[in-house]
Amino acid sequence: MLTSDQARDRAQDIVARAIRAGADAADSVFAADASSEVSVRLGKLEDVGRSESEDLGLRVFVGQRSASVSTSDLSSDAMDVLVERAVAMAREAPEDRWAGLAPEARLLRGTPPALDLEDRGEISPAELREIAAAAEDAARAVPGVTNSEGGGASASRSVIALATSHGFAGGYATTGFGASASVIAGEGSAMQRDYAFHSARHRHRLEPADAIGREAGERAVARLNPGRVESGAMPVVLDPRVGMSLLGHLTGAVSGQSIARKTSFLLDALGTRVFAQGIHIRDDPHRPHGLRSRPFDGEGLPVSPLALIEDGMLETWLLDTASARQLGMEPTGHAARGIGGAPGVSTSNLYMEAGHVPVETLIADIARGVYVTELIGQGVNGVTGDYSRGAAGFLIENGEIAGPVAEFTIAGNLKDMFRELTPANDLEFRYGTNVPTLRIDGMTVAGG
Repeated sequence: MLTSDQARDRAQDIVARAIRAGADAADSVFAADASSEVSVRLGKLEDVGRSESEDLGLRVFVGQRSASVSTSDLSSDAMDVLVERAVAMAREAPEDRWAGLAPEARLLRGTPPALDLEDRGEISPAELREIAAAAEDAARAVPGVTNSEGGGASASRSVIALATSHGFAGGYATTGFGASASVIAGEGSAMQRDYAFHSARHRHRLEPADAIGREAGERAVARLNPGRVESGAMPVVLDPRVGMSLLGHLTGAVSGQSIARKTSFLLDALGTRVFAQGIHIRDDPHRPHGLRSRPFDGEGLPVSPLALIEDGMLETWLLDTASARQLGMEPTGHAARGIGGAPGVSTSNLYMEAGHVPVETLIADIARGVYVTELIGQGVNGVTGDYSRGAAGFLIENGEIAGPVAEFTIAGNLKDMFRELTPANDLEFRYGTNVPTLRIDGMTVAGG
């Protein structure tokens, strides 16, 4: 695989070709990936996979017209053909007065921050098999587990580079390691499934495989023989693994595209209270070895930690250059690029700060409620904020987590849910987006 410097040179080369071919401006993304995966089931090797790819995307501008093309054929002749096609397409495209490269004065200059995103070590397929087997073995050893969907382990390396015709060129490499297990507890129609996984940039930061497997087994067994919950308004407590989805709904509502198109339930909320006092939500692209850390955004702008919510107040939209121009604002360094098309908007390491009370205290005064460990379906309206999703989890009775419950729905409106939200103090940085355990009062629960 190419080094990050070689990837950067590839991106610069095709941008230069585009300018020579008649483009007024251009930018290019180069991405290379190599990954290995091993899966086992019932103690036997099930699959070994290896994939490698190198892709390049080019966006060109002719006046206010633009076109995007991509290829995996990186020969010199193919590059020339790609450039000619892109420039010809741009000349025929409709004008877009908002499109264009990021402001030159805002581009990242100097050395990008060192974020420790790459593990230089090697891991063999045999070692991946050992990790996968250890995870599955630990899960199957939990009393009550009766079958397995398998254990898995993976390792990957990626190189990303971006170059623009007005002065930016940079690249960086990342690695990733993962382990998982998925098992079934119970028999016949009473079977329940659950899983556990962990991912890390560095192998030595990956949780022990037996701990991952044990969590998967214990989660599956805990779900056996679920009851039903009666319908009504009651507190809902979200496990961190599902609670993080609320931040996805928030970022979708505050993205520049949603605001510019007037398709957000938070359209007029900038500078107002959206959450309760004491709630802080931050985005940190500089987190060392973070799963979504990055030294620059998809347009070559510098990135820095940012508060989306400060003491409950909505502080900013998330803006790429195009949406910033539409709104008469400045880009926030949240542009994200794939190989094809124009930039979109994405957060990096997004998290809600921990609250001040333990989970036990958070639920201590709940006479009757539900603790949700699984959400089902996509019943969320980003324009109105209406929220309705299938769920499974556990009943909360008299301040204690009781038996499992399933086949119920939780519903509300995200505006109300945000205002009624209380975080516990158990925040852990395990995923790209992280939250502590969350309590939301006054939601509607509809039992099966």
